[in-house]
Amino acid sequence: MRYCAIPEFRPKMRVSAMSIKRFIAGAVCPRCGAMDRLRTWRDEEREYRECIDCGYEDAMRLDGSAEPEELDTRVNQPVEQKLASSDEQVIQFVANPATKKK
Repeated sequence: MRYCAIPEFRPKMRVSAMSIKRFIAGAVCPRCGAMDRLRTWRDEEREYRECIDCGYEDAMRLDGSAEPEELDTRVNQPVEQKLASSDEQVIQFVANPATKKK
């Protein structure tokens, strides 16, 4: 194939989608405490690390900004509907109509 001076017609180099995973010397896994069992790799926006013993995974952004994580609250948890069983009696409280505030 001949080299073409026009950039639009040059053959594009393919970048391999698979990144190289490297072990981190002396690193200790935060979950299981195993030494020299963590490996790391990068993509375009994050750096990943994982433990090959226990499966621990962690990711951090390359630009240094924090990962937005939603806190666990009662609002974002699934709602469990508890139905009354046959031996339970449902009582409804009604305000006393005779009592009026003046």
